[in-house]
Amino acid sequence: MTTSTAPKSINWNTLLAPYRKPRTWRSVFQLASTAVPFVLLWVAMFWSLRVGYWLTLLLAVPTAFFVVRMFMFQHDCGHGSFFRSLKANNALGRTIGVLTLVPYAYWRKTHAIHHATSGNLDTRDFGDIVTLTAREYLSRPWLKRVMYRFYRNPMVLLLIGPAFQFIFKHRYPADIPRSWKREWTSVHGTNLALLAVLVIATLTIGLGRFVAVQLPITLIAGSLGVFLFYVQHQYEDTYWRYREAWDYHAAGMEGASLYALPKVLQWITASIGFHHIHHVNPRIPNYNLQRCYDENPELHEVTRLTIPQSIKTLWLTLWDEDGRRLIRFRDLRALRPHLEDGDAVAPTKPEAVPRSWK
Repeated sequence: MTTSTAPKSINWNTLLAPYRKPRTWRSVFQLASTAVPFVLLWVAMFWSLRVGYWLTLLLAVPTAFFVVRMFMFQHDCGHGSFFRSLKANNALGRTIGVLTLVPYAYWRKTHAIHHATSGNLDTRDFGDIVTLTAREYLSRPWLKRVMYRFYRNPMVLLLIGPAFQFIFKHRYPADIPRSWKREWTSVHGTNLALLAVLVIATLTIGLGRFVAVQLPITLIAGSLGVFLFYVQHQYEDTYWRYREAWDYHAAGMEGASLYALPKVLQWITASIGFHHIHHVNPRIPNYNLQRCYDENPELHEVTRLTIPQSIKTLWLTLWDEDGRRLIRFRDLRALRPHLEDGDAVAPTKPEAVPRSWK
């Protein structure tokens, strides 16, 4: 893992501005070259039910990859970077949201909060994987420590969590304010569209066969998506600061990784592995990220993760404020005497603790 030594005094807006312009033909080609294979694979999965469900499950893997890629287009739409037209971005984002089970406006709002507050220890409410500091964890009652350990277990994060998030929570996200009218409209509109899909499936191919095809796609795509989001921020030398010391561009360059994927996986994930560039300037279309990286050496000095290295990050669970690094639960043994010295066990800033863990 290459660690970040990113330059501190660069006008990032000026440097990255030339890469922000969407190209309609490129976006349309990306959409067509993804949607057509997805449809063909979905039909092949439906046909494979006559052969054996083992074949259906095998085909679900590449089909799920195309759903992940479609979500990346929805992601770009949310940032206004897929098309020049705001209406076109929103229309496509809403449509893809039915396939990905992600209400577009709701996700766009929470994801915008993630970008505006990533790495800020005072704002860990929406759009992030819950991360406690070591002191916060040790100050919790026993039951809440158990809950946090359960939540941060890789099996929960990558299997149970995505299934719950995409299938159930997105149907009624009770944690968002009622004042978010547009976002609630998006949730209800997506639910109605999904209900219409289920009714049509029931009247045509049969609900059981539809679920048999779509459910494994959704589960696999959800797990892949959560893993991608996880490794792009949860690594040892990531960036977490309290508000007084927090900086937007530093959070982007130091708190978002360069995920070095093989070219085929880079294509599937729409180059989201250049996550540090995306966080410094989210208006850059996915198809400009590679060129932006290649042409600007200033973007090279960041944390670089390979696939084997990214898997190891799944056991990093707590932020060590003193060492400024993510640590494992077992690392607490060495830190505990220092953390429990005097009043050190109390969180340094109680208001910074995520709402769900207060």
